[in-house]
Amino acid sequence: MTDLTHLDDTGAARMVDVGAKAETQREATATGRIDMSEAAAAAIRDGLVKKGDVLAVARIAGILAAKKTSDLIPLCHPLAISKVTLDLVPDETGVTATATVALTGRTGVEMEALTAVSVALLTVYDMAKAIDKDMRIGGIRLLAKTGGKSGEWTAQTGG
Repeated sequence: MTDLTHLDDTGAARMVDVGAKAETQREATATGRIDMSEAAAAAIRDGLVKKGDVLAVARIAGILAAKKTSDLIPLCHPLAISKVTLDLVPDETGVTATATVALTGRTGVEMEALTAVSVALLTVYDMAKAIDKDMRIGGIRLLAKTGGKSGEWTAQTGG
């Protein structure tokens, strides 16, 4: 019926069988940003948010989210992730998150990197919303991936 990998011949959703794929070293990096008022950004940078250390909590939340991606995205495979790094860089008007996820396996970790960034930024919002409810999360995107049959991919500039 279709060439879509997550649909069977009748159009029903399915998890792709990756059992015959070769295990390769795979890595993916994603990024995103939360923009906010200067007051909220300063409170985060200076450790003055009443809920605690926003960046530390957001980092842990993002790492945990990467490990739980298959629980959140219905057709993702559960993966034995070997590495998750999550960098949170505050500036005068927000925080930029960049996550890198790696494993040796039969399927990629793009969704895990994107999920890590998304949940980390949502956590920043949750912890700082008393200061600024008008924060905006955006720009979440895959920056690069390696491994697997399709090999290396890097995002084009801009976008």
